[in-house]
Amino acid sequence: MTRWKKMTLTGWGRSHVASVEAARPERPRDLDEAMADTASGTLIAHGAGRAYGDSALNTNGRVVLTERLDRVLGFDAATGLVICEPGVTFANLMEIFLPRGFMPAASPGTSFATVGGALAADVHGKNHDRHGGFGDHVEWFDLLLADGTTRRVDAQNDAELFAATIGGMGLTGIVRAVAFRLLPNASPWVRVKERRIRDLDEYIEAFATIRDRSTFSVGWIDAVATGAALGRGILETAEFEAHDTLPKPRNPHRVPFDFPGFALNHFTVKAFNAQHYRRVPQTGRERRKSFAEFLYPLDALHGWNRIYGKRGFYQFQCVLPDAGARAGLRRLLEAISEAGNPSFLAVLKTLGRSGRGHLSFPMRGFTLALDFPRINGADGLLRRLEAITLDHQGRIYLAKDSLLTREGFRAMYPLLPRFERVLAKVDPASRLMSDQARRLGLKGAP
Repeated sequence: MTRWKKMTLTGWGRSHVASVEAARPERPRDLDEAMADTASGTLIAHGAGRAYGDSALNTNGRVVLTERLDRVLGFDAATGLVICEPGVTFANLMEIFLPRGFMPAASPGTSFATVGGALAADVHGKNHDRHGGFGDHVEWFDLLLADGTTRRVDAQNDAELFAATIGGMGLTGIVRAVAFRLLPNASPWVRVKERRIRDLDEYIEAFATIRDRSTFSVGWIDAVATGAALGRGILETAEFEAHDTLPKPRNPHRVPFDFPGFALNHFTVKAFNAQHYRRVPQTGRERRKSFAEFLYPLDALHGWNRIYGKRGFYQFQCVLPDAGARAGLRRLLEAISEAGNPSFLAVLKTLGRSGRGHLSFPMRGFTLALDFPRINGADGLLRRLEAITLDHQGRIYLAKDSLLTREGFRAMYPLLPRFERVLAKVDPASRLMSDQARRLGLKGAP
């Protein structure tokens, strides 16, 4: 019999809190028992807790914590195909396979995310133009359905369920195993080039030049800059570099307590951003970095979400298609500046193509991600950013979402009706449920 324990869970942004009953399965068969034991209630999988909002929460319902389902089940070096359980993290994958010359072809901004979460969110990284998202490399997965059966799903024999699960935020079933291809010829080192970007127009032109040439690219934006400096920042590009030695393990620091709510304000963020902008010389610079340092810079500061204080923060990430990106990004940055809610974690990237999932976030265009302290006025700011995103035919990333409206969600994801038809077939009683699904009106949620 499954042992359920009452606990309180939050998303990584700590803006949403849920009282749940949780089980922590040790083996795949424990998942079967948990599903059978929840016949009269609702359930959602919860991995490493790195989704920012409420997509892995289920208030007054049940969750299965998949962190102990963390076994690598098989690997073929000739094809790069790896098979693993959903609780395997990207840190695990990097530790095992990067010294062998392989890496996940798409990785999110933290190595602590799980493979199950990567599938559910169809995550993307700093190389989307070149290699696409996580779902682009998935061959098949074993999915525990709401009726207690397990189905092996691939794009050839079960195309609609395959597409509904990639990016489907865990609502089609609970993943037991995933088979996906790793990228060969990877190295633990990269050669990173950094240069200052004076304003938004220069950013747009710079990305147009490098997006199809560089393997990795990412931009930091000074989100409090205004006027002629609107959109200024630092652009980084990177390529793998061979080196005789392995990087030394990083010695991460830990945020020991919740910062006071006033610590992040317009003046402190403006000062930080000015210093961060000047850290790169006007002529630019080039240096070798460990791949982990480049790919996961915030992993060096454990518990960094505590910097935003007890009230937490909202993460906002949208993508705007190329045609309207310049005007749309300008409106977004102007709205942020006018609101006076400072964001010092502002990231600009390009995406190369649409994902394979019905609810996959990527489309060809520019994606902007920002963190906002959860202070008075923050909700209104995110509503305004949602409206600007809609005005420019963009969409908001569900893995980062905390406040997206039902109307905005339905307008942003044109394949939603196909997704809902799949849910009606595989889970007609809506047993797989999350707080996000309720908020967005999915699966018959009131």
